[in-house]
Amino acid sequence: MTFISQPSKIPFLLKFGILISERMIGKVMMPARILAWYPKAAIGSGVMETLVAHEDGAMDKRMLKIIRMTASFVAACPFCIDMNSCEHRKYGITDEEVEALHGNFENINTFSEREKLAIAYARAISQTPQKFYPDLVEKVKAAFNEREFVILASTAAQVNYWARLIQALGIPPAGFGDG
Repeated sequence: MTFISQPSKIPFLLKFGILISERMIGKVMMPARILAWYPKAAIGSGVMETLVAHEDGAMDKRMLKIIRMTASFVAACPFCIDMNSCEHRKYGITDEEVEALHGNFENINTFSEREKLAIAYARAISQTPQKFYPDLVEKVKAAFNEREFVILASTAAQVNYWARLIQALGIPPAGFGDG
């Protein structure tokens, strides 16, 4: 149960956008509905969501899914874990790899070295307090070009934005992983 209910009247343009996103996703998007209490937050969050990286060169769908899942696990957001972990096999992520994202990922041979660095950096971005160790930053900079570095950081940061907001509003998982 959410901490507050959605407004009884949602402005037309927001309602239209929410209905389109719900039709595309196939789930009730309670975060968007509750954000309708403050349309500026709803619009800003919606714009941010439409501009997320889905694939960009070597930052392929698998890599971005791993980053999103890692940030979700570190932030301990049930909604985010549900949403970002669903269909992980579709992206070539095994159940063993998912389990490793919770803890000891370094010894999983199926993660590439770049993926391991992305996981470590997504963890650094998502932990509280944040700690960016110089040796990790240098390794990430050596393995990723500047554009990829920004995609990695912004993808993890976006998950963290949603994780904090969703948990602050008491929004439970939506059942993305259900059948």
